[in-house]
Amino acid sequence: MSTRKLNALNTRKKILNAAVELISANKFENLTVDDITRSANVAKGTFYTYFKRKEDVVFEICRPLFAKIEQRMQNMTDKGILERLCFYFESFIEEVERYGVNMCRTWVKEVIDPENAPKNFDTQKLEYDMTMLRNILTTAVENNELKQDTPVEILVNIIISQLYGMMICWCMSDTKFEPKEWTKTFGEYQLKPLLAPYLADI
Repeated sequence: MSTRKLNALNTRKKILNAAVELISANKFENLTVDDITRSANVAKGTFYTYFKRKEDVVFEICRPLFAKIEQRMQNMTDKGILERLCFYFESFIEEVERYGVNMCRTWVKEVIDPENAPKNFDTQKLEYDMTMLRNILTTAVENNELKQDTPVEILVNIIISQLYGMMICWCMSDTKFEPKEWTKTFGEYQLKPLLAPYLADI
């Protein structure tokens, strides 16, 4: 990689890291591009070289996090579909909690009000998450872990509703609701019986 490209990556990373720190400590709507560039110690024009507006930064922060979860799941070849889904749920919520309630509120807001999301983003956050779940379940059907008549779309909608419900409850309770604990309860009491009729006899 050339020095120029390396410098560009480092500058972009500085902007993203500054944004993460600021969003974790402040309400997103109160932040400005000036705040981010000041914290990152870069010129305002530099920010606009990489991002069109501050909302773009939020999406850029979240996408790689959840892509890593998907990659780790693909390597879990020794685990069954239920274990992989529980891992997905727990890892998803861990990342959400790690980045704090202000970041979570921003993600949720963009999903609730998608017109606010960057127009140049090819996949919105909700559709991205639903596609990931759909791929997990479809692959399980193809590998005969789940029966051929498994209602993949219905399961995707049920599961994503629970996942986003946990995020919203966490935001609404001002972090008193414990989503990490609830993911374990969901896996045991809801996810397991939900998938049970569709588990293939191998």
